[in-house]
Amino acid sequence: MLKQLSLGTAMLALGATAVVAEDTLTAVSWGGAYSASQRGAYYEPFTEKTGVRILEEDKANQALAGIRSQVEAGNVSWDMVDMLQADAQRACDEGLILEIDWDRLAPGPDGTPARDDFVANTTGDCFVPQILYATMFAYSTETFPDGGPTTIADVFDMEKFPGTRALEKIPQKNLEWALIADGVAPADVYDVLATDEGQDRAFAKLDTIKDSIIWWDAGAQPPQLLADGEVAIASAYNGRIFNAVVTEDQPFEIMWDGQMFEADGWVIPVDTGKEDLIYDFLNFATDTQRLADQAKFIAYAPARVSSVPLVGNFWKEEDGKMVETDIDMKPHMPTSPENFDGKAIRFNVEFWADFGDSLEERFNAWLSS
Repeated sequence: MLKQLSLGTAMLALGATAVVAEDTLTAVSWGGAYSASQRGAYYEPFTEKTGVRILEEDKANQALAGIRSQVEAGNVSWDMVDMLQADAQRACDEGLILEIDWDRLAPGPDGTPARDDFVANTTGDCFVPQILYATMFAYSTETFPDGGPTTIADVFDMEKFPGTRALEKIPQKNLEWALIADGVAPADVYDVLATDEGQDRAFAKLDTIKDSIIWWDAGAQPPQLLADGEVAIASAYNGRIFNAVVTEDQPFEIMWDGQMFEADGWVIPVDTGKEDLIYDFLNFATDTQRLADQAKFIAYAPARVSSVPLVGNFWKEEDGKMVETDIDMKPHMPTSPENFDGKAIRFNVEFWADFGDSLEERFNAWLSS
């Protein structure tokens, strides 16, 4: 239960309403298991510490468009938004979000300045990272009892691994995987995709499975589609698949080959009117301990270097209480060596900041064709 500010015993109702309205922050995130990890790691602890209530909206899949429309209308209602790094760069370039004052964020335990304590290449001028996560493929061992796909090429092989695929309804990652399945080396994917010929090639490869795709746009959908037997193979966020396995006993297997890993984090829309309060929250929520705490609830790696050694066992809810399990979270992180080395592909933030608008337009036209 979120605690309210103690307003005194003789506060007029009108005055009480005004203070409570002021001491709230609206956080936009992804919902499901991910928002639950944020709630347990820092929303509820921040409220307990400060009395400031966090109001949640599960609209992060509309983050860029939502911020654009609010800023253009001069009516910004979101205080901090959980956003992908590439979209954050686009929003920053458009002047929709504030540049981060890194001096207002907590240093590492040894005094390392905040910006220097995050994993290399994850910070942005307007972006504070929280997690490193992977979008990868998963399948049910009940669907493929003799062994499922092990490579990106297998995902596109409808004869060897028949059945419907679930893919996120965006061009990002799908175009990269299509080129890899078509024989492009992972190291060359973005060079190829930057050309007209490479884009044609990627869409042509997607054409080969287009009639067998169910499109998803929320992170909770792929585990449900797999569990219901509606799809044979699904792209998904690794933490969602992990949670389905450990909390719902689903027979899912993650295919780490070709995982696309990237950072996810916070941005501050312009003109919120609550900048000081937002920085109070970010200082707390992105410190070393809080980012390590988030990894107790979901299998996403903390973006702070100093948080990694503090990652412990998985916590889950039982009988209304959070309890510690005997599951060591470190091997389940996308950045653990057995999942990462020789298998991971870094999502190219700069590429998608430059090509995102044009490829999204072409992707949407392709969907409707």
